[in-house]
Amino acid sequence: MKIRLIAILLLITCVSNAQDLSKEEVKKEVVRLLDSINKAKLPDTQSEKNDDETDKDRWYDKISLRGYAQIRYNGLFSTNDKVSCDQCDRSWGTTSTAPNAKANNGLFIRRARLVFSGQVHPNVFFYFQPDFASSPVTGVQNFVQVRDLYFDLSFDKKREYRLRVGQSKIPYGFENMQSSGQRLTLDRNDALNSAILNERDLGMFFYWAPAKIRERFEMLVKDGYKGSGDYGVFAFGVYNGQIANRLDGNRDLNVVARVTYPFVIGSQIIEPGIQAYAGKWAFSGEISSGVKVNNSQHVKDQRVGATFVLYPRPFGIQTEYNIGKGPRYNSVINAVDETDLDGGYVLLNYKLDIKKQVIYPFAKFQYYDGGKKYEKDARSYVVRDYEFGIEWQPLKAFELTAEYVIADRTFQDSALPVNRQQGNLLRLQAQFNF
Repeated sequence: MKIRLIAILLLITCVSNAQDLSKEEVKKEVVRLLDSINKAKLPDTQSEKNDDETDKDRWYDKISLRGYAQIRYNGLFSTNDKVSCDQCDRSWGTTSTAPNAKANNGLFIRRARLVFSGQVHPNVFFYFQPDFASSPVTGVQNFVQVRDLYFDLSFDKKREYRLRVGQSKIPYGFENMQSSGQRLTLDRNDALNSAILNERDLGMFFYWAPAKIRERFEMLVKDGYKGSGDYGVFAFGVYNGQIANRLDGNRDLNVVARVTYPFVIGSQIIEPGIQAYAGKWAFSGEISSGVKVNNSQHVKDQRVGATFVLYPRPFGIQTEYNIGKGPRYNSVINAVDETDLDGGYVLLNYKLDIKKQVIYPFAKFQYYDGGKKYEKDARSYVVRDYEFGIEWQPLKAFELTAEYVIADRTFQDSALPVNRQQGNLLRLQAQFNF
């Protein structure tokens, strides 16, 4: 190759002397020939690299980054500041026992999520989601906490059969599975969400769904139909049963199963589903002094629920209901009992496309009669709430939601053994997607 290059250069020199070519023309010709030689050598150079060194296998090409943030304000037109929901939003109302307590309803960062994910191997997918706006206790805000950290190990080329290992959402309920960045109402319903705080725990789960249905799950989220995401047609797994980011309190693993399927009927898509779990709940620091609990490490915790979703094309219906048994505070005897529970919700919504903008008006009624095991004294609840709102998406990167709540909430523990609160307020949320 060197001999060939020298010969070419000599030839050019001779020609340039003979025809009095300009130096600039000679320079251009030499550059062109050198480029040709380098291109000819490129395949040989690449062939000497290992597979792990090629551009397409670089780690940073396999990992994606996205996220969203939500800013809320709950201080408009409140008729009773003692209406609150500790599970839902700690900036809503107050749980103070003082007679004339007022809420500090300022601006509030509800969520600040980053999602790192990628198919790092043809059969291994990873997902890591920290939240930078976690609130460990009321009044303390913006702590970093791991929400999800899991790996999907698939057993076939189409990835229809997967084993998920790590901290992730427990496959129980449609609205529980639905991302908070997708959900219309500002908070999840009390009835099904009371099963698993923050919807997550550490466990192992088997998921199966045909490739065609996995694409449909993805489309229902991507195209703005407020889908739940891909948690399989069939799901089965075991988990600690002690909520995310907390050590297991006993050696009884919870068992969960879910079946759901999105059917296409004409221009409509419906998705019925059924789910159930069973296990034992272990109290740690939730029980106040003097409150009696029989066998606090092994309290029965089991539920079964049904789901029906008509996706908004353009009118939609979303409804779920569950029944079961779980711990609940009894104010008469100042103790925590194993009692029956039941509750659910109905959500009506509409998808209105105006050029590139999307508007979703919605209305929701929810009901719950039961306890919340992860709150103080397995706090007893009777909830009847009405919510009316609208979500406006002028562009993909921004959403604004206004929601008017008519609340009737009874929540009782040893500090507030008689406590029924009723009131209305307007809630606002700005969401940024990136």
